[in-house]
Amino acid sequence: MVSHAHQGTTSSALTRLSFNVAQLVGIPPQGYAHLLGLAPQHLNDDLCRTPAATGIRLAELSTVHAHWTEVAGLLAQQSDIGTLGVWDYLITSAPTPLEGIRDAAAHFAVVADSRTDGMRITEDGGQVTISHLNEADLTYEAACGIRAYALGLYQRRLGEAARRGLVPLHVSLAAEAPRRHDALIELYGTRSIEFEAATSSITFLAADLDTPSPHVQPGLSAVLRRHAEQTLASAVPLHDWLDLFRTALASAHDEGAPTLSAVAQRMTVGARTLQRRLEEHGTTWSEEVETMRRENITRLLHGTDLSVDSIAARSGYADARALRRAVKRWYGTTPAALRRAGHGGEAQAGV
Repeated sequence: MVSHAHQGTTSSALTRLSFNVAQLVGIPPQGYAHLLGLAPQHLNDDLCRTPAATGIRLAELSTVHAHWTEVAGLLAQQSDIGTLGVWDYLITSAPTPLEGIRDAAAHFAVVADSRTDGMRITEDGGQVTISHLNEADLTYEAACGIRAYALGLYQRRLGEAARRGLVPLHVSLAAEAPRRHDALIELYGTRSIEFEAATSSITFLAADLDTPSPHVQPGLSAVLRRHAEQTLASAVPLHDWLDLFRTALASAHDEGAPTLSAVAQRMTVGARTLQRRLEEHGTTWSEEVETMRRENITRLLHGTDLSVDSIAARSGYADARALRRAVKRWYGTTPAALRRAGHGGEAQAGV
């Protein structure tokens, strides 16, 4: 099940791909370096989900500097197997390419924004049609590039699953016909391309997708599906500046007691600027540290058998007595009672 918190974000892997293509088409760094989620510590962290608006802006900038057909081709060229993480292997490790693309459609939120993007698979007799659904608010050229790329990506992964090149029966694009089709013919390997379609889709012979994949390993698909679900569940969605701050604070906490200056340095701003930005978002440094400690302590009490002394040391408190006072202030109870409450509602009732 897709969490509402993940909507409006995409995987950092997909953002890295868009970032690399923006560089390839020659966009000056100052045109996109300021976008949320493009700092190295977020862009290169597979646990982070960057704002969908960042990917949209990269696509829009890219299609200003290069035609959308070229951008689609570059995205496809840069999409080697593994580029999009576990989602790629859902397709290539299934018993058949068809089962793989079904798994990919069911777990599309692992890479894309489930609020605006999706896949639909339609089986009609001897044909299978894979449609890319996109309702994001972006420029026409960027939308064309993304749709064209998505179909090319599906074709490439299905071919890798089948261990041979797959030529589609037909490609439909929700885009006006460009003056030259060369890039698209090369991308799909066919001249059977329809433009101005209601939905972008790619159609294959069912027999091509229903043939058992070579060297399939029994049970691997189930493992990958669970991994995809866990990947999404453990991801950290970055919607705005406050999300970025909280990931920096959590990272600093993992390395010891976080300080204002250390977190400010991670975010490449001054300590005073950081305090001012927190105030603009209706919070303060002390409130954020307290919230992080409360969540961390609650998680440790519910999910581990660590002693109160150990939890106090891990959470930046001087001793167990200080931690007990904090838990009493937060929940009106003791750490022992909070632990007994487990994952239930007693602790929440006291928040």
